[in-house]
Amino acid sequence: MKSWGRHAINIAAILAGSALMGFGINEINLANGLAEGGITGVALLLNYVLGWSPGWSSLIINVPIFLLGWRYMGRTSFIYAVIGSVSLSLFLILFEPFRLPLKDLLLASLYAGAIVGAGLGIVFRYGGMTDGVDVLAMLCRKSFGWSLGRTIFVTDAAVVLLSLIYLDLTRAMYTLIAMLVGARLIDLVQEGSHSAKAAIIVSRKPELISSEILRELKRGATFLDGRGAFDNRRAEVIYCVVSRKETGRLKRLVHEADPGAFVTFSDVHEVVGKGWRQERDESGF
Repeated sequence: MKSWGRHAINIAAILAGSALMGFGINEINLANGLAEGGITGVALLLNYVLGWSPGWSSLIINVPIFLLGWRYMGRTSFIYAVIGSVSLSLFLILFEPFRLPLKDLLLASLYAGAIVGAGLGIVFRYGGMTDGVDVLAMLCRKSFGWSLGRTIFVTDAAVVLLSLIYLDLTRAMYTLIAMLVGARLIDLVQEGSHSAKAAIIVSRKPELISSEILRELKRGATFLDGRGAFDNRRAEVIYCVVSRKETGRLKRLVHEADPGAFVTFSDVHEVVGKGWRQERDESGF
């Protein structure tokens, strides 16, 4: 029952993200003559050139691609992908009568990137897909060893270049701005409040520092074996993960325990486990 409840939440979020995307693409992209990447971009181009409905076009193109890639996807991933793709097409059809032309194309590109990017970020965060390009990227990785990012980037760039059949260079540039803003929003939505900082601490007082981390921050820490390159002395290295707002407190308590400690921080984009977000159970279908 818990698993089905989790699936219900994931599907509801995918539907909400698809609705946001459908609204943004119709209200902003189409209303202001902007393009888009992936299969959605092809659907917009067909609308501009031939007047075809982008909802029906994207559905007709996406469904065969998802059927082609179903054997390489888990059952749950496949179901989520189909829900995301079909719901986006339906929302594109539903919101088709609405348009919001803006006089300022820069504002239009920023709005388009923010709305569509936030919607796609929600879909991705809850395990869905809306575009067959993601499946094609997965097939290319399995067949040719290409990275997902490389395939998606090349495909999106090709679609934008193809859109120059209809778009002028000004709108093409604003489309790129929208895509950059959208990519950033996707990252922010996916990371959410779970983005964090990983700290590596090299100190001669590892036990004291780790106890302070546990006492004051209520965070765990791991000891790693290390050896100094300068003096060849063995040392215990502390590894811990804290939220962004806790980095200042961590630096302070490390400095108070050992002013000579060496500390580095790096970004952590996903934290799963005890004390953080628990990994979603995607079984049950």
